[in-house]
Amino acid sequence: VQLVETGGGLVQAGGSLTLSCTASDRDERMPSRYNMGWFRQVPGKEREFVAAISGTDGSIDYADFAKDRFILTGGSAESAVHLLMNALLPEDTAVYYCAAKFSNNVVFSPHLWPSWGRGTQVTVSS
Repeated sequence: VQLVETGGGLVQAGGSLTLSCTASDRDERMPSRYNMGWFRQVPGKEREFVAAISGTDGSIDYADFAKDRFILTGGSAESAVHLLMNALLPEDTAVYYCAAKFSNNVVFSPHLWPSWGRGTQVTVSS
């Protein structure tokens, strides 16, 4: 599956931003319902989990830092996921990546997600 992120940019601290990810070219031999999620990465650090939605039951998981500020919507049924980010902090500055995973459940390790978009830069100024 091909993933393309949009919506990154520069925003002031306290502001909001919505990221979108569109999925296409799914191999028809693969399940039509699959996990979709967001990760982020800053230079010199490992990619970290932000939020994801299960293709099995639609449940959504959030990283602790995202629980009260970020909202994930969409899913594989729509071939798109969106991440509404509120009350942004300078430490939210990162490249945000969309990911897809066909097998089993949502997992937090980026190493277990095989499909990735190219990422979109989010910069939060103080």
